Amino acid sequence: MNQSQQGSKSYLISIVMVAVLGGLLFGYDTAVISGAEKGLQAFFMGAGDFTYTKGMHGFTSSSALIGCIIGSALSGLLATHLGRKKSLILAGLLFFVSALGSMRPEFLFFKYGEPTYSLLVMFNIYRIIGGIGVGLASAICPMYIGEVAPSNIRGKLVSWNQFAIIFGQLVVYFVNFFILGKHVQPEIKEVSEQLTIIFNQDAQWTIETGWRYMFGSEAVPAGLFTLLICLVPETPRYLVSIGQDQKALGILSKINGSEKAAQILKDIKETITVKTEKLFTYGVMCIFIGIMLSVFQQAVGINAVLYFGPRIFQEMGMENPLLTPMQYQVVLGVVNILFTLVAIFTVEKWGRKPLLISGSLGMALGAFGTAITFGQPGFELVTVVSIMVYTASFMFSWGPICWVLISEIFPNTIRGAAVAIAVAFQWIFNFIVSSTFIPVFSMHLTEGDHFGHWLIYGLYGIICVIAAIFVWRLVPETKGKTLEDMSKLWRERK
Repeated sequence: MNQSQQGSKSYLISIVMVAVLGGLLFGYDTAVISGAEKGLQAFFMGAGDFTYTKGMHGFTSSSALIGCIIGSALSGLLATHLGRKKSLILAGLLFFVSALGSMRPEFLFFKYGEPTYSLLVMFNIYRIIGGIGVGLASAICPMYIGEVAPSNIRGKLVSWNQFAIIFGQLVVYFVNFFILGKHVQPEIKEVSEQLTIIFNQDAQWTIETGWRYMFGSEAVPAGLFTLLICLVPETPRYLVSIGQDQKALGILSKINGSEKAAQILKDIKETITVKTEKLFTYGVMCIFIGIMLSVFQQAVGINAVLYFGPRIFQEMGMENPLLTPMQYQVVLGVVNILFTLVAIFTVEKWGRKPLLISGSLGMALGAFGTAITFGQPGFELVTVVSIMVYTASFMFSWGPICWVLISEIFPNTIRGAAVAIAVAFQWIFNFIVSSTFIPVFSMHLTEGDHFGHWLIYGLYGIICVIAAIFVWRLVPETKGKTLEDMSKLWRERK
């Protein structure tokens, strides 16, 4: 009797945890390249029919991002026509195919272990397939969670998706470490503008096999996610949009209790008079704010640290470092996990805007601290602390809260298309930040100066300040509001 009135928390948590696995795969897939890329580079440098250049390796290392842009752009169309659940099943299958294909790109068509240009193309195709899965999951997982969660805990539950992304990255770092075992990464140096492998017998296994196991390891969580997502229900809001009211009521009753479910169903039906409305039905500002939330999440530069952390710590030039660059990156990963938890447990108490504004200012402080002290003798520890402040501030603010807002800020009738556009911009700016960091970071006005280091972090600091002003002036607070309330909010603002 009590469960029918109050709803089942265990039922809600179980289906949310399955959806959150999509976030873990998101993090796993984007970070697996960090351990595999050197072995992969050395493998293709052994090709006889072409020269594997640094530019080719840069593209190969980031080719999954092309798939991410495609997947996120298609997510609205698929979420609207296939539904949230079937779209996530498709994402899981794409993860699985990509993992096995990246591990053995020779499958069916090529001779095993023989690097060729055609094999390189096939490898990149498999990575792009996985990227499409990431793009779908990045948009639809928070959408799914947002549509099943009660309004009073929706922010907390969607924030767990960001925790899963960071946790997935941490998991794959450890998986790569254990796969590598006693073996080592190949040493690749540039000699007279040509890349040369410094031969090491212990690195031969990494070149021939190690990178394959790293990519293939993703098949385990991908297969588990695909199977489990088949067991969760479709979201009530999607079911109402296709006329399955009774099925929606049953799910709402399990989550919220029968009495509250009836009222929620009534609210959903009032806002879903048709399946979809035109994108700008609620005004240009609605879409603009969603897009800019995604743009700022990437433009503040966080992926420069997450993707290139070891390089950054290595170039600080500490004479007696307390930790190796890779160990600093592990510490950074632990900090990221802890501060993501801060967001999860405060988002419903403090609201979305206060966390975003305070996080923006904290990031600005860390970025400016890094810009001012980088390369200054005696200030290395201050630089490390500044980077930690920068990343910690992101993890309790823009990391999870941007996903929360994107999942809930758009009205029901345009959510699929609007989320797809917003997340596509997120991946586009991810690519822009990732591809521009190293060229700018490496700039020098005179030999040995740190002009590029100062410039890039100074720029990130300025963007963080602009982001804080943007949130303060334009972003609505959605704490405690139902998804149906958003239609009314934007109509009043229009």
